[in-house]
Amino acid sequence: MTWRWVWMLTVCAAFAARSHGHEVRPAYLELQQTSADTFDVLWKVPARGDLRLGLYVRLPEDCEATSEPWAALADGAHIERWSVRHAGALVGETIYIDGLQTTLTDVLVRISRLDGATQVARLSPASPSIVVAASPSAWNVALTYFVLGVEHILLGTDHLLFVLALLLLVSGWKRIIGTVTAFTVAHSVTLALATLGVVHVPAAPVEAIIALSIVFVAAEIVRSVNGHPGMAERWPWIVAFLFGLLHGLGFAGALREIGLPHNAIPLALLQFNVGVEVGQLMFIAAVYIVWSALRRLPVEPSPRWALAPAYLIGAVAMFWVIDRIAGFSDLTGVA
Repeated sequence: MTWRWVWMLTVCAAFAARSHGHEVRPAYLELQQTSADTFDVLWKVPARGDLRLGLYVRLPEDCEATSEPWAALADGAHIERWSVRHAGALVGETIYIDGLQTTLTDVLVRISRLDGATQVARLSPASPSIVVAASPSAWNVALTYFVLGVEHILLGTDHLLFVLALLLLVSGWKRIIGTVTAFTVAHSVTLALATLGVVHVPAAPVEAIIALSIVFVAAEIVRSVNGHPGMAERWPWIVAFLFGLLHGLGFAGALREIGLPHNAIPLALLQFNVGVEVGQLMFIAAVYIVWSALRRLPVEPSPRWALAPAYLIGAVAMFWVIDRIAGFSDLTGVA
C-alpha cells in the first residue's frame, strides 16, 4: 500500500464536491453579421426553471435595435434573439456583460463576419468585456482556441475523473504513457470527425455513456484490488482507446457550440485539440507531483483505504449517469 491511495482519495473527494459543477455553465453570446452594418444577436444565459442568471449584454450606445427581442426558456437556458445595426460594423467597439463580475460563470462570445472571419473569446468575472476586431489574426485564432481547449479539459470534471481512474488502475510509466497516448489518439479522431460534421451523434446519450465509462473503470479498480484483474488492467490502452472515442465526441459537442472560424478551420481545430492535450498533461503532472510528495512522508496508510477511491469515483460517476439519463426527458418533451 502506498500514499497513492490517500492522494487519489483526496482528489476524488474534491471531484465529489464538484459533482454539480456543470450547473455553473457558461453563457453564450453570438453576433452573426447579416449585412454591412447589421447583426443578428443570440444571447443564451443559464437558468433553473424560471430563474436565470442576472447577466445582460451591453452593446455600444450608438448600436440601434432593428427588431423586438424574442425570448424563451429551453434546455436549461434563457434564450434571447434580436437584430441590431451599427454604422461601423462594431469594429473597435467594446461589448460588456453586465453582472458578470458578481457570478462564478464565464461567457463565450462568438462574432462572425460576412467574409468568414470569426472572433471568439471567453469572458470572465475578471474580464467582462471584449473589443471587437475587424479581422482576427491567425495568431489570435490559434491562441484563443488553444486556451479554450485547456479550459475545457480542466473544467471538464468527468473527463478528468476518467483520467484519474486510469492513473489509479495502471502502474508503470510505460503502461501509463501507452494508455494516455491511446486515449489521446482516440478522442483526437472523434473530435475532428464530429466537429467537421462527418459523424453525427446526439450529445445527451454521449454524456451519459461517458459517465458510465468512469463507472466501468472504477469497477475494474475494485476487481484489481480484490486480486481479480480485469480487461482494463490487462489491456488498459484498449479500454482507453475505446472510451476515448466517446470522450472525443464530448469534446466536439463543446467545440460545436463555440463554432469554428470558416477561414481558419484547420488551425482552430488543431489548436483546440492541442489545448486539450496540454490541459490533460497539466492535470497528470499535478497528480504525480503531489503523489510523489506524499510518498516521502514516513507514515504508511492502512490497506483498508485501498477501495475507498474506487467506490467514491464510482459513486460520483453513477450519480452523473442517473442525472444525465433523467435529462433525456427534456429532449423528448416527456415530463
